[in-house]
Amino acid sequence: MRYLFILFICLTTVHGYSQDSTSTKTPTTVKGTLVSASTALPLSEANIVNINQVVGTASDDNGEFEIKAKVNDTLHLSYIGYKSIRVRVTNDWLKFGGTEIQMTELALALEEVTVKQLELTGYLEVDMEQIPVTSNNRYRISGLPGQGYEAGKPNIATKVLGAIFNPADFLYNMFGKKPNEMHKLKKMKEDDEIRNQLAKRFDREMLLVLLQVTKYDLDEIVNQCNYSKDFINTANDLQILDAISECYEEYKVIKRSKDRKNKKD
Repeated sequence: MRYLFILFICLTTVHGYSQDSTSTKTPTTVKGTLVSASTALPLSEANIVNINQVVGTASDDNGEFEIKAKVNDTLHLSYIGYKSIRVRVTNDWLKFGGTEIQMTELALALEEVTVKQLELTGYLEVDMEQIPVTSNNRYRISGLPGQGYEAGKPNIATKVLGAIFNPADFLYNMFGKKPNEMHKLKKMKEDDEIRNQLAKRFDREMLLVLLQVTKYDLDEIVNQCNYSKDFINTANDLQILDAISECYEEYKVIKRSKDRKNKKD
């Protein structure tokens, strides 16, 4: 009987410890509410991205959101017409739940746009000079996967040679020593919420934050991969992401080929 009593005490102690451990387990998500600093109204459909874990979400109609996070992760919060902010995840935030985050409205200034109508004269030589050239031709390189390269000028010989040599060197300088950024690129493509957010954006902000590059570098990457200025200026952020990803995959094929050639030499 005494042994049964001791066994009962042991089981009770283990069970109690187990419950205590479960209750004090650190949460794996954080919750928050986004509101306007000027009106105190909730901001719905705001973009929230965990830069460290490369996962995203959006706030609901009440401005509330929940996202996967751990201590010291950085969240990037953005909303059209408001200043983007970054907040660090703390122990208290994880322990005690949701917090209210205020976002400050930006003053938007629209630049004056002048639209020039085409005035055709009827003279072929004169009218041909007025017609804008849209340079979105793409050329495929035999032996490489993907859909090929989009040329900025209709000079196939120049563009194909440039596609073979320039992107490999340029992308190596940009990403060859940044494996974490390229890993993020892959994770960005796999996260449906981030892809949905990028498809609605044209400001490149989220791409710059996640890839840790400047706006100039981002445009130069796409340009060196032989995508035209027309594409760069009109593509949404998701299309830019897919373009960089496609170019990087082709760059890896070219780099492996060069490495094999160097070994043989």
